[in-house]
Amino acid sequence: MRQSTTRLPGVQLTEHEFDVPLDHDDPAGTTITVFAREAVAPRKRDQDLPWLLFLQGGPGMRSPRPTGRSGWLGRALQDYRVLLLDQRGTGRSSPATRQTLAGLGSAKDQAEHLTHFRADSIVRDAELIRRELADGGPWSVLGQSYGGFCAMTYLSLAPEGLREVIITGGLPPLDRGPDEVYRATYERVRDRSRRYFDRYPQDVARWAEVADRLAAGDVRLPSGDPFPVERLQQLGVDLGMSDGAEKVHYLLETAVQDGELTDEFLAGVEHETSFVDHPVYALLHESIYCRGDGTASRWSAQRVRETLPDFDPGARPLQPTGEMIFPWMFESDRTLAPLREAADILADKLDWPALYDPDRLAANEVPVAAAIYHDDMYVEYAYSLETAKSVGNLRWWVTSEFSHDGLRSDARVLDRLLAITAGDA
Repeated sequence: MRQSTTRLPGVQLTEHEFDVPLDHDDPAGTTITVFAREAVAPRKRDQDLPWLLFLQGGPGMRSPRPTGRSGWLGRALQDYRVLLLDQRGTGRSSPATRQTLAGLGSAKDQAEHLTHFRADSIVRDAELIRRELADGGPWSVLGQSYGGFCAMTYLSLAPEGLREVIITGGLPPLDRGPDEVYRATYERVRDRSRRYFDRYPQDVARWAEVADRLAAGDVRLPSGDPFPVERLQQLGVDLGMSDGAEKVHYLLETAVQDGELTDEFLAGVEHETSFVDHPVYALLHESIYCRGDGTASRWSAQRVRETLPDFDPGARPLQPTGEMIFPWMFESDRTLAPLREAADILADKLDWPALYDPDRLAANEVPVAAAIYHDDMYVEYAYSLETAKSVGNLRWWVTSEFSHDGLRSDARVLDRLLAITAGDA
């Protein structure tokens, strides 16, 4: 383990790097580096505090980069020593990008490498780190969104390593494949889009005007990437967040000036829709719903979309899409284009291992508290509730007050869940 320490106002940060096996079933084989940042209140740095492992959403997103003691982190630091984990392939943890994957050789080799970047491998990384940092004792886990999926895998594979589990907007479907998931989430996208256009009715015409311009000719983003109508629809990914409708509205309100798409708008679209800092998200997103039953995802979101005429790029009014991944992204995004063949191999993969153990989850004794957001656009409420009812010792809190980013937007979410795990709520 390698480490270094920095002090910010209200928080002391220590950087850790760990060497772990690429394939945990082959511990003597290739190794990769996993990075994590420890955060502790300075006045408590010498205390024997319990550890709280934070598992970020995604897949493929790096852990938050603290700039001070605020939000949910500030609340957590009252009671814990927090470990912000860059899950393998993200941030500073042997990142999986078009540059690094190119060094592996063929698309088949790239795809094989990426099969080791799902939740089961992330959990086994965490167990190696726990034994080193926590002296072998159990620690607490906070899983946001996909981090909650990882926490369910943790409870399935290594519950002995867990003191308590807190999940926000991330109870995964245990018995639902990709097609079922996307059929449900397309409905959620429709609902969020309706709310957005009800709030900003003038944006119906703005979306149509921009879409017509894109359909009429070759429009390029600042990077040189093509800008098809489908990439405009991709802006809908933000609508599930607490400030998402406003982000999209303010971007669209300056989209056209003097009959031309503005540079400001084009740069904003590129920033919101590029996978430059999280290609693993595009490569593995559908695989997180593969259950180990011999079924491939086969570009599920695209296949389901083709049965929904209102999501067609030629439809007017134009319907935004959500967090779905489509094969065209690997043709029009320069950060993904070199990985198209590997993505196809992963989409056709049949032998994904199971990520959850239903019997072990049913018998679970680790205290679990979960926030289920009733109107969540990304994680289907009904499927999360199914899971909540099938996991032992899990107490859930259903709320429509917060969006998917409730943990980030309001520290009361973590405060409520900590009270639940402590038996105070």
